[in-house]
Amino acid sequence: MNQTVHVVILTGLSGAGKTVALQSLEDIGFFSIDNLPPALIPKLGELVIQSGGKVSKIALVCDLRGRALGQDLFEALKELEEKSGITAQILYLEADDDVLVRRYKETRRRHPMSPDGRIPEGIAKERRKLEEMRGRADWIIDTSDLKPSELKQRIVQRFSNLDEQKLNVNIVSFGFKHGVPIDADLVFDVRFLPNPHYVESLRPLTGKDKDVSEYVMKWPVTQQFLEKLFDLVDFLLPQFQKEGKNQAVIAIGCTGGQHRSVAVAELLYQHLKQNESVRVTHRDCDKGR
Repeated sequence: MNQTVHVVILTGLSGAGKTVALQSLEDIGFFSIDNLPPALIPKLGELVIQSGGKVSKIALVCDLRGRALGQDLFEALKELEEKSGITAQILYLEADDDVLVRRYKETRRRHPMSPDGRIPEGIAKERRKLEEMRGRADWIIDTSDLKPSELKQRIVQRFSNLDEQKLNVNIVSFGFKHGVPIDADLVFDVRFLPNPHYVESLRPLTGKDKDVSEYVMKWPVTQQFLEKLFDLVDFLLPQFQKEGKNQAVIAIGCTGGQHRSVAVAELLYQHLKQNESVRVTHRDCDKGR
């Protein structure tokens, strides 16, 4: 599939602001469908592909009104991805019990989970039924302290210009004897690789020098490690982006931060620079020279 399609599943507790969120998504160009049965989601994916790019952003409200929210929805989303290559993302809205009760009192609405009973009982029942959905959500927004305009602003900030958003990746080489970077999201220890420090001609050099890089790379263990490292990072970075991160710090460490970590960091940079907004820094490269 050449076109990029964004599907947002909007769900959460009744009274938490799904109507405002849906209207906010509509305002930034999402085609919205309220309470679509999960069984129709894979068919919707087929129609999107057939549209030839005319429809690229879709917001679906799925809640307990359909009485089928749960495993049926998860199976439908899996089928959507398998058949159409579209990965849907789940936005879950929630709020504190006292806030939800107050909102229902103000609007004089009945809670869908307790139409003939007390509102707190309906809220508690709905929370239990939505536990798994909340656990699988890509984004969770607590609207307890948000005005409608503030919720709209947050939605617009998160979902506008989706195609233009890039994850900023910072690769940092370091030496463990100087401490691990405190802002690292991922830390990889490469002290198990053969150490150029013990080769007299390589000791004054750094991992940025060709001779050192070639020495580190010539070992089968290095090649196997890099294959696994690249595969793991290629998997993780899109997950970070789905979670809403705008930057990721990948730290590569060896003993002094001069040879192995620098060489591996440079190789990872070369691997990522074509597809990501990425830069590389060598924190301790010159400390031991």
